[in-house]
Order: sequence, then C-alpha cells, then structure tokens
Amino acid sequence: MSTASRPALTETAAAGRGTPRPADAAGPGNGRRMRRRTYEALSGYLFVAPAVILFAVMGLYTVGYGFMLSFARWNGFAPHWDWVGLQNYKDLLWQNPAYAPRLHHAAKHTLYVMIFVPLLTVLVSFPLAVLLNSAKRMQGLLRSVYFVPYVTSGVAVFFAWQYILQPDGAINTVLSSLGMGSLSEPQGWLGNPDTALPTMIVVTVWGAVPVAMLLYLTGLQGIDRSVLEAAQLDGAGWWRTNVSVVWPLVRPITSIVVLLNLRDSLQGFQTFLVMTNGGPGDHTNVLGLEAYRLAFLKDLAPTLGLASALGWLLFAAALVIALINLRVMRSKT
Repeated sequence: MSTASRPALTETAAAGRGTPRPADAAGPGNGRRMRRRTYEALSGYLFVAPAVILFAVMGLYTVGYGFMLSFARWNGFAPHWDWVGLQNYKDLLWQNPAYAPRLHHAAKHTLYVMIFVPLLTVLVSFPLAVLLNSAKRMQGLLRSVYFVPYVTSGVAVFFAWQYILQPDGAINTVLSSLGMGSLSEPQGWLGNPDTALPTMIVVTVWGAVPVAMLLYLTGLQGIDRSVLEAAQLDGAGWWRTNVSVVWPLVRPITSIVVLLNLRDSLQGFQTFLVMTNGGPGDHTNVLGLEAYRLAFLKDLAPTLGLASALGWLLFAAALVIALINLRVMRSKT
C-alpha cells in the first residue's frame, strides 16, 4: 500500500468512528422523552375517561337497551319482558286498531308541521337577517331583541302564548277593538279544531326564527362586499341583488336551517305537550307526543315497547332526511 493512500484511509476510519451507531442514539435522553410521552398519553386518557364512561353508560347502553325493548312487551315494572319480535312495529303501522289509526293521525299532523315550519322559518328569518344586516345603528340591540324568544324559558313562553290565544286573550281583544270581531275565535285559537294546528305551527316558527336569523346574519356578514358592489354597478337594485346574488350564496345555510327544523318538527313535542296536550280531540297530536304518551301516560299498560318502537321509527325517518339533505348539498357544490 502506498504512503499517499494512508491519509485517506485514516480520514475514512476517523469518519467511521465519529458516526453514531443506533445503539448510541438510544441514550438516557431518549428514554426520558419516551417516559414523558407515555405519561402525557396516560394523563390524557385519564382526563377523558369520565366522559367516555358516561357516554358508554348513558349513551350506548341506553340506546342498545331501547332498541332491544322495541322488540318486547313490558310495562316498566314487571320483572321480565315478553319478547314479541316485530309485533310492536306491526301494531303501530297497521295491525292494531287501537294504535295504528292514532299513529296515522299523528303522522299526518307531523307532516304538516314538517312542511310549513321550515318553509315559514326560512321566509321570515332571511328577510329579517337582510334588514338587520343593513341596519346602521343599534344592530347589537336589535339582534338581542330578535334573539329573546330563543333564550327565554320555553315553558314560560308557552304559557304566555296560551294566555294570548285564549277566548278572552290578547289576540281576540285586539281584533274586537279594531272592529274585526268576526275574525276572532270564541273558543280560543287553540280550542277550535280548525285553527289549533295552524296556530301551533305559528308558535313553533316564532321560536325557530331567532337561530335561523342568526345563521343567515353570519352568512351575510361573510359575503365579499365586492360581489355586491359589482351587482349594483351592473344595475341590480336591492331586490334583484338579494334574490339573484345573496340568496344563492347563503344556500348552504338554508339547507342547515331546513334540516334543523325538520329534525325538531319530527321529534319535538314539548310545545304541543305544554300548550294543547294534543287537543282539541287529538287535532294537534304529533308523533313525538304520541311516543311520550305510550311511554309514560298509559298507567301500567305494557306499552313501553311500542313507545320504543315508535322512537326508532322516528330515528330512521330523521336519518333518511339527513342523508337526503347531505346528498342534495353535495350535488349543489
């Protein structure tokens, strides 16, 4: 070997000795980092464990319990269930003459609510949001005033509406004082079978408008001003700008508003329970209220399985509506 090649070999050997080996990389510092990461992960799991356990007990267990109950006959106090399979669903949908006609009647009322509540909510909340967005003064105050129906205690508001709609309530009094007594309802707006359900729809819309208006207002404030200015430069007036420019831009918010109101119309029943309890003569009975009656207002009759089956039917309907809405939104994007 020549003398000239020795420095190169020496440098190569030195470079080899200076390169850390994998065994050298796993030193005390790396071990401490691993222990710290393990400690942090364990701490995180301990923090979320109560929520996970609560969800497992109050969520998954109750859902599974309710699903199994929908295939049984039970009154809530007997020590054992009577397994009936799909009989509860058959009784509700067509087979039992004591339950099927009431369910069909309630389903028709629920369908009316599902059609008119989202439609009227959009028709009222979008113009209000446009007007509120164009307000130059006291916008915060007006927003708070419009949002009052949502933050007010529901039961108190429903009782106030009940008082207003009575035969001697505020609406009949105002109509009589304006010389339009022929339009008043001597039985009250909730006592007349022809006006009870439309009145309940109006009350439901009144409670749903604040959230929808706030969603629309958020969408309107996110629209680029240059788009509106371009429409105005092209000669579009206030009406044409809102109909042809603003309305298409807030279409996703409209889908959300419609979906939320469809869900509440399908499953909600608190307003009907407090104000009419389904009356007069079941003219305001809806599916959610019927499920509540089957579960809690049948004394010791074994109808908990029927109530659970009706609840799962409502869940299936809500799921179908959500999937349809999701498909429509994807097709428009």
